[in-house]
Amino acid sequence: MSSRRDFLQKLSIGIGAAAFTPVTSKASIFSGFQRPGKQLRVALMGLGGYANIVARAMTDCKLAVLKGIVTGTPSKIPAWQKNYNIPDKNVYNYNTVHQIANNPDIDLVYITTPNSLHHQHVLQIAATGKHVLCEKPLADNAQQAREMIAACKNAGVRFYVGYRLHFEPHTRELIRMRREGAFGKIMHVNNYMGFRIGDPAQWRLRKALAGGGAMMDVGIYALNGARYATGEEPMWVTAQETKTDKVKFAEVDETVTFQLGFPGGALASCGTTYNFNNYERLYVIGDKGFAELSPAFGYGPIAGRTHLGPMNQPEITHQTAQMDGLADCILNGTPDPAMTAEEGLKDMVIIDAVYESIRKNGEKIFL
Repeated sequence: MSSRRDFLQKLSIGIGAAAFTPVTSKASIFSGFQRPGKQLRVALMGLGGYANIVARAMTDCKLAVLKGIVTGTPSKIPAWQKNYNIPDKNVYNYNTVHQIANNPDIDLVYITTPNSLHHQHVLQIAATGKHVLCEKPLADNAQQAREMIAACKNAGVRFYVGYRLHFEPHTRELIRMRREGAFGKIMHVNNYMGFRIGDPAQWRLRKALAGGGAMMDVGIYALNGARYATGEEPMWVTAQETKTDKVKFAEVDETVTFQLGFPGGALASCGTTYNFNNYERLYVIGDKGFAELSPAFGYGPIAGRTHLGPMNQPEITHQTAQMDGLADCILNGTPDPAMTAEEGLKDMVIIDAVYESIRKNGEKIFL
């Protein structure tokens, strides 16, 4: 598999909800929005593979519209302008992006650059006075995340993280059921997310750009899933790394397993890898029932079942729902579904602890 993008698109195909007989569900179903007079006007910063996915998805948005681009690759500009009707005045590079401060056509900048550039780019955008949406992981570490949050607060702008699954219907239904006590006391969570990474020259294998390996890239899905499956923040972390290819993974982690202990007594056993495929699941067990999402974290379709039967949830385009949902938060004041930068900071604190435990040979790190 040559890319993470292809992996996430393909991994969630094949175990569809059609394999089960649907049952009636009290789902939190994404119902869509009516197109209003005002829309959230968005610029994309970094025009890699994921930005292309977001841009295509936004063509179906009702509350959000793509208005600008920021790129360091001039050759990409003509196609983007043609495909998305981007005028010259809304095109920027990394040296001119500060000028976006004077552009009334743009309300928010969505940063999809490599992980280790997030800190620098969020600070740049905060200084322009525009709202910020940044892909996960939020930064290289929790300290950078705190600096980013402080910069946005000082600038008076909103700061969000691209947790698209918080708009995904199966995920929302799992959270609803957990909140309403359908599973009873949560006892155990078993989450994992990984794939066999391809091109050994890609940026995800360079620590200077990626910040870390599988744990930073896709392990964050398993981690964030453990948090929303329990509704709690962990008290301690233990972690271990396995590295089978010390050349390919010389700079970053290859396979990480980690364990989380929660205040209510639940234990989470999680894993992530860059070394093999078919590794994607969320499983939460309570003393009254269970839920399983498998596939759980890819771009869809997500499939789920509980002790009551299969989840009867619609298939949606995650990025469309995320951008419309975020626009609804900003424009209409609807509650944010756990995608603030403070949520991203919580994940970064735990990721820091995972790496600390690995450095200390699996020692328990208290949070």
